Amino acid sequence: MTSHYRDTRKIDPNRGATLGDGSPNDNNRVEIGPTQLAFDEWSAAGLILPDLGRMREHRWKRLTQHIVDRGYGGLLLFDPLNIRYATDTTNMQLWNSHNMYRAVLLCADGYMVIWDFKNCSFITDYNPLVREARHGADLFYFSRGDKIEAQADVFSNEIRTLMAEHCPGNTRLAVDKLMVHGLRALEAQGLEVMQGEEITEKARSVKGQDEILAMRCASHACEIAVQDMEDFTRANVPLGTTSEDDIWSVLHAQNIRRGGEWIETRLLASGQRTNPWFQECGPRIVQNNEIVAFDSDLIGSYGICVDISRTWWVGDKKPTNSMVYAMRHAHEHIMTNMEMLKPGVTIPELTANVHKLDDKFQQQKYGCIMHGVGLCDEWPLVAYPDKAVPDAFDYALEPGMVLCVEACVGEVGGEFSIKLEDQVLITEDGYENLTKYPFDAALMGEA
Repeated sequence: MTSHYRDTRKIDPNRGATLGDGSPNDNNRVEIGPTQLAFDEWSAAGLILPDLGRMREHRWKRLTQHIVDRGYGGLLLFDPLNIRYATDTTNMQLWNSHNMYRAVLLCADGYMVIWDFKNCSFITDYNPLVREARHGADLFYFSRGDKIEAQADVFSNEIRTLMAEHCPGNTRLAVDKLMVHGLRALEAQGLEVMQGEEITEKARSVKGQDEILAMRCASHACEIAVQDMEDFTRANVPLGTTSEDDIWSVLHAQNIRRGGEWIETRLLASGQRTNPWFQECGPRIVQNNEIVAFDSDLIGSYGICVDISRTWWVGDKKPTNSMVYAMRHAHEHIMTNMEMLKPGVTIPELTANVHKLDDKFQQQKYGCIMHGVGLCDEWPLVAYPDKAVPDAFDYALEPGMVLCVEACVGEVGGEFSIKLEDQVLITEDGYENLTKYPFDAALMGEA
């Protein structure tokens, strides 16, 4: 092996066997992660990297404790994001989201087994918390055809046997998402199937020290990508040939360049298409002197979601007075609501004390005031008073929770909507706004 070959295998030739986050310093590693570009930017920004081994152990312990606290014998996971949380491993995440071939069983004693794609046991080798790798959890019709029941019997028998070995006498099994054949087969094995999604959402809602460090890094990478998207927008829209898709593609490209993973939606719109909100980006050519609004919904570095929104005025004229008013009103909405955030405040209290939008903006306000965020949009959801369901979210905020604070301001039949959103960490004594990206000066009436 030549010296040149060894050098090309390294991500950072100035480091030793591992990078600052504990991952192998090897371009050929199985473990996906941030690129050298991201590491360089984080270093320049003075950011502290997470310790991935410590983060994995924290998540494993947290999930296990939630199982024990409820008196369950185990937790069976099919949702790829829950599997990511439990194991910090990935395998074709988007394909897996609608073809659930991966599964994880975490027993009450902490013993963890993964069922993966055939011949893919190497994918989890870097995480010693995964004690076994098997295959055969693909209980969907495309994979098993008219013999799903037979494979469901095989798989469910494996689950029963593992449960008997690692939690003798406890047949209470929590499951997050499950195909109907799997449910019937597990119950036929004498297992009592419990609600597993409640466990995973509660466990994921409070972030550990290293998860917060990872989120800071992911947020920084996302905001650089957003800046590139804004620069592209302002440089190219006046030329009259730039589509919404052209603009949105910049965010995708810059996310991937830094080791990000995907974007959950296509929520970017321009001009009239911003009202009503939730029109996804398309081939429309963005015109000079128009609004461009987006919601990032971005799964970035370390699989962390960075969910922020901004609205820009793009052009050489000034926005209308109604646009400036709506922008300031939206900004006041999220900033006033943010001031309520601290440990101990309950979700019903947030709902009851929400900043009130003008009557003309009520019908098209956003679907929630705030929501949790981690590996994706997560529990809890903070509803507006007219949408709140009694007793659905009677919980208090805790340090380590991260909430996205949202606003959508636009009139029914109006020519535009303003979309804003910041990502906020609950601290020991209040909150920290993790989002540093500025608000558009023109729309704020400052330019």
